[in-house]
Amino acid sequence: MGRRNDEGKRAMSFRTTTVKYIKEVLRARTIHEVIANELREAHLRKLEAETAAEYANAAIQYNEQRIARLMARLTEHTEEGDYT
Repeated sequence: MGRRNDEGKRAMSFRTTTVKYIKEVLRARTIHEVIANELREAHLRKLEAETAAEYANAAIQYNEQRIARLMARLTEHTEEGDYT
């Protein structure tokens, strides 16, 4: 009898928890909650954009240094310093 009662409580707890969760998901949000969520999202997108910008700047610097190095080597190995 005790075992069935425990299983029933667990099932009821799961059901109750699930119903509460669904109600929370479906309830209308306050304007404060909507604004706070949008602000949080904006901060995340800004961080992602900053990361992308840092990566792009590093790629630009890398390629500028690479171009300078290759131009110097090319000049060393050709009379005119052109691509022929």
